[in-house]
Amino acid sequence: MTLTQRDFDEIEKIVDEKIEDRTRNLPTKDEFFEKMGEMMGELKTIREGQEILTHKVYRDHEPRISKVEKKLQIHSSV
Repeated sequence: MTLTQRDFDEIEKIVDEKIEDRTRNLPTKDEFFEKMGEMMGELKTIREGQEILTHKVYRDHEPRISKVEKKLQIHSSV
C-alpha cells in the first residue's frame, strides 16, 4: 500500500498540531532574550555588590582579628 498526497497532508496536519501543542507555552525568541538580558543585568548587579561587601568585610575585620589574636596570644601563620 502506498501513501497518497492526501495521506501526506493528513500526516503533516497531525504533526503540526502536535508541535503546536507542545510548544504553546514556550516564549518567543524576543521574549526569551529580553528576560535573559534582565536576568544578566541583575546578576551583574549582585556580583558587583558582593565584591564591594567582601572588601569591606576584610577591611573591617582585620584589625579586630589582630586584636583578638594579641589578646589570646595567638601567633598568626601569616
